[in-house]
Amino acid sequence: MMDAAERSLLADSVRSALDDAADADAALAGVGWPDMLSTEPDDAIAIVFAALGRTCGTASAIDDVVAHALGASHRARSAVLIPTVLVRARASGSAGEIAGVATSRVLVADELLTLCDGTACSMAVGDAEVEPLGGIDPDARLHSVRADRTSLSQVGREGAAADAVALSQRAIAHQISGACRTMLDLAREHALTRVQFGRPVARFQAVRHRLAEALVAVEALDAVLDAARDAPGVLTAQLAKAHAGRTARSVSAHCQQVLAGFGFTTEHPFHRYLKRTMLLDTLFGSSDDLLVGIGHTLLAQRAVPTLIEL
Repeated sequence: MMDAAERSLLADSVRSALDDAADADAALAGVGWPDMLSTEPDDAIAIVFAALGRTCGTASAIDDVVAHALGASHRARSAVLIPTVLVRARASGSAGEIAGVATSRVLVADELLTLCDGTACSMAVGDAEVEPLGGIDPDARLHSVRADRTSLSQVGREGAAADAVALSQRAIAHQISGACRTMLDLAREHALTRVQFGRPVARFQAVRHRLAEALVAVEALDAVLDAARDAPGVLTAQLAKAHAGRTARSVSAHCQQVLAGFGFTTEHPFHRYLKRTMLLDTLFGSSDDLLVGIGHTLLAQRAVPTLIEL
């Protein structure tokens, strides 16, 4: 396991590589992302996905995370079908069909890994219908994927799908955390440079309170992510992902208020991070759906587990 100094140095290297990179996947390959994932998966995922969030980078690293969790990282040219609530709801009327979204890797992949219905399966990409997905964040370059269930064949060990989803939820939560950090940086910079009534708006108490609330929310999310790493599991991953989605809503609202009119324009970079966090919240379960699911599970079990020993 890396020590704090090593993690800091690697985080700086990854973020530097991703800054203004025309091809984020190539940049990650250049800093050794595949090797990091195989040797130090927890540190690699936390560092790389936080950097993707900080830079609003578009990469297919989540495909590598799923393949790693399934023990399929040795399989060449594999893309992942990512379940989303909206796509599942749209496809619910067809019992013989699976649907979801995939990164741009699906355009060059030969194999499609799926995590539908709690089972890890694979199929040939040629057997699926793939279409570009626009929506709120077209820069994410996601694609809609639909396929017949009869084309699937099971892969991975028993329980591998649940582990893959949990690890992916933690990865996406780290990416949301990184994006929240940048939104806070943008709001803080604006508050320091924007002058009203002869002084920077950062000196107004209401602005300071907004920024403080946003900072507390981001720090709390990072604490939850650390706890999910120390006690890995399905429930801790769900809680981390759900908390990330709620944190993004809180941070973006506070920062948009500090940015004032600039926060509602596409001329300021803030909108890119807002849109990206809204999209990321839908992947592998939205914050609202995850919390409802956790509640149903706890009611059915009639017990509340001890997640973290304090």
